[in-house]
Amino acid sequence: MDDELADLLHRVVMLLGEAARRRTDGLGGLTYSQIRLLGTLEDIEPATQHQLARALSVSDPAISRALRPLESDGLVRITVDPEHARRRLVQLTGTGRKAFHAAGKPLYDELRAALVAAGFPYERYLADTLRLAELLESR
Repeated sequence: MDDELADLLHRVVMLLGEAARRRTDGLGGLTYSQIRLLGTLEDIEPATQHQLARALSVSDPAISRALRPLESDGLVRITVDPEHARRRLVQLTGTGRKAFHAAGKPLYDELRAALVAAGFPYERYLADTLRLAELLESR
């Protein structure tokens, strides 16, 4: 990897970290960790708590603790797995899905603006990424 690309990737990671820290400062709505959990759940639902823990690289008890406020706020639904009574299945509710997308949009917009301000060729990156996804899907 050349130095210019490494520097650019480093700047992107730093911008992501800064945006995540601002989210976790309690500036209204969901925390970054909650947004990440809901987004992961959207990708793999329905999921067991263990599957979520593995996907997020955290412990099972940590997922259990993280899900409690989301369940009490009506963002996720936790039910007994009909195939195994000791497992719990987690799914997003309609409210949870809306909250995830609403919380993610400002973060997306903030990240895009920060990348553009830092000189990152965002539009080219986006076009290249979409083209790559198309190529991969056609295989």
